[in-house]
Amino acid sequence: MKFRVLFLAFFFVSLYGLLVFKLYSIQISKVDFYAAKAESQLFGNLDAQRRGTIYLSDKDGTYIPAALQKEFTEIYATPIEIIDPAVAAVEISEIVNIPVSELTRMFNKKNDEYELLIAKASSEQIEAINALGNIAGIHQKLKAERFYPLGSQVAHVLGFVSADEKSDLLVGRYGLESYFENRLAGVPEIVSGDSVQKAVAGGDVYLSIDRNIQSQAEEILNRLVTNYNASGGMIIVQDPKTGRILANTNSPTFDPNNFSNYPIPSFTNPSVQSIYEPGSIFKVITMAIGLDSGAITPLTEYVDTGSVTLNGSTIHNWDLKSHGRQTMTNVIEKSLNTGTVFAEKQIGHGIFKQYLEKFRFEEKTDIALPGEVVGNFRSLYNEKDSKDINFATASFGQGISVTPIGLLRAVGVLANKGIMMKPLIEVNEQPKEIGRIISEEASKEITNIMVSAVDKAIIAHIPGYNIAGKTGTAQVPNFKNGGYTEEVINTYIGYGPATNPQFIILVRLDKPYGAPLAGQTVVPAFKELAQFVINYYHITPDKLE
Repeated sequence: MKFRVLFLAFFFVSLYGLLVFKLYSIQISKVDFYAAKAESQLFGNLDAQRRGTIYLSDKDGTYIPAALQKEFTEIYATPIEIIDPAVAAVEISEIVNIPVSELTRMFNKKNDEYELLIAKASSEQIEAINALGNIAGIHQKLKAERFYPLGSQVAHVLGFVSADEKSDLLVGRYGLESYFENRLAGVPEIVSGDSVQKAVAGGDVYLSIDRNIQSQAEEILNRLVTNYNASGGMIIVQDPKTGRILANTNSPTFDPNNFSNYPIPSFTNPSVQSIYEPGSIFKVITMAIGLDSGAITPLTEYVDTGSVTLNGSTIHNWDLKSHGRQTMTNVIEKSLNTGTVFAEKQIGHGIFKQYLEKFRFEEKTDIALPGEVVGNFRSLYNEKDSKDINFATASFGQGISVTPIGLLRAVGVLANKGIMMKPLIEVNEQPKEIGRIISEEASKEITNIMVSAVDKAIIAHIPGYNIAGKTGTAQVPNFKNGGYTEEVINTYIGYGPATNPQFIILVRLDKPYGAPLAGQTVVPAFKELAQFVINYYHITPDKLE
C-alpha cells in the first residue's frame, strides 16, 4: 500500500514537472516563435502580402499612391459549424447580396470549412452582420488586398493583381504590377519547424506620370470619345528632352478594383501593345528624312496635279484637289499626299529605308511596361511586295504600322534637336539618349514647317506660343477582304513651345462616328490639353504676336 502511494505521488510529480517544463518552453524559451506563429495565424495574410506601393507624382515632387495595400474585412462561412443552414441563409442573404437558395446550397456542403461571402465588406455590411449577434459558422477576418484609390485612372499602366492558385499570395497580372513583380512582391513570411522568418516588405515604385496632367488627359479623352461616339482612343504626354512619360490614358478603360467585371482584352495597354497605320502624321517623318539627307529643302517645289499613279494604282490628295506648284512647306501645311510621294522619290527607296531603320519603328522602345510590340514595315522589305506604290503610301503613313509609343518617340526626335530619347516611366530612371537620328538643322527646319502648318490651320494655335504639330486621318484596313474600310483613326501629335519644347502630346481617336477629319476631333483636344500643360508648368511664351 505504501509503495503504491509513493508510486502515484512520483507519477503525478513527474507529470506535473513535464507540464511545467512544457509551459516554460512555450512561454519563456520559445516565446518569440509562438508569438510570431500566433500572429501569423491571425494576421498571416497581412504579413504575407506586404506588397510595395506604386506612386504617381506631380510638378512639386509630391507622390500620390495609385496602388497600395489596404486592410479589408472578409466575411466568410464555415458550413460544418452552421447549426441551421436554412435559417442562417435567410438571416444574411440581403446583407451579403447572395440569394437564399445559393447560400443554403453552400451552407449544406458536408465537411466544408470555407465559403467566401464578401471579399471586401463595407462598413454597413460589417455593422449589419454584427447586429445579428454571433451566428454559428459566420466569421470575419482582416485581409490585405490591393487597392487602387484612383479607380479607373491610369488602369492600363498599373494593371492589377490576383491571388496565386497555389500560395494564395497576390501576384501582378498586367501593367506595372506585372512588370515590377519582383520588386513589389517582397518576401512572404515562412514558418519552418521552430523558426519563423518574418515577411519582408516589397519595394515601392515611383512614376513620372503626373497626377494632374493624367487627370486632365483622362477627362478630355472621355469627353472626346463620348462626343464622337468613338470605339476608343488614347492620350500620351511626354517630356521630349528627358523621355519621361507625364500621362498615359486609354479608352475604354477598366477599374482594377473590380477587374473580374471586365473582359480580358480590356487589360492590354494599346499605347504599347497595339499597332496601327498612322496616316498623314508620318509625312513629317518623311519630310525630316528628305531634309536631313539633302534630297529636298523647305523651298523645294513640285507641281501637284492632284494624283499620282504607280504600279497601276492611283493616289489622290485627301481633298481630291490639285494645287499646282507647291513647296515642301506647303505640302505639310496642306497635307498633300502627292507631295510626300514626291519627297520620297527624291530621297530614294534605299535611303528612305535606311532612315526608317534609324528611327527604330520595328524595335521596342524598352519602356518599363510589359508586352510591348513593334511596328510593321514588311511591305518595304519583301522583294516580291516591295513596289513603288508601297513606298509611296508609306511616305504618308498607309500600308505600314507603328505603335503609338514608337510614333511618339520618333516625332520626339524632331522636337529634341534630332536626338532620340528612351521613353521613361520611372522617376528615378536617368534620361537615356538612344542616339542622333537627324541633324539639329534638319530638326529645326521640320519644326518650322510644322509651326507654319499650325499657324495657318489656326485650330491648334495658342496665342504667344509656337506650336509644332501634324494631323493624321488614316483609313482602317479591311482585314477580311483587303483594302480599306470607311472607318478612320484620327491622330494628332504636337509639341511646344517649338523653340524650346517642354511637352509633346499624342491624341488618338479610334473610329469616330461619321469618319470626321482629325482637325474636327483630336486637334481641339490637343489644344485644350496643351493649354493646361502650359498653365500648369507656367511655361514662358516664345512668340510675339
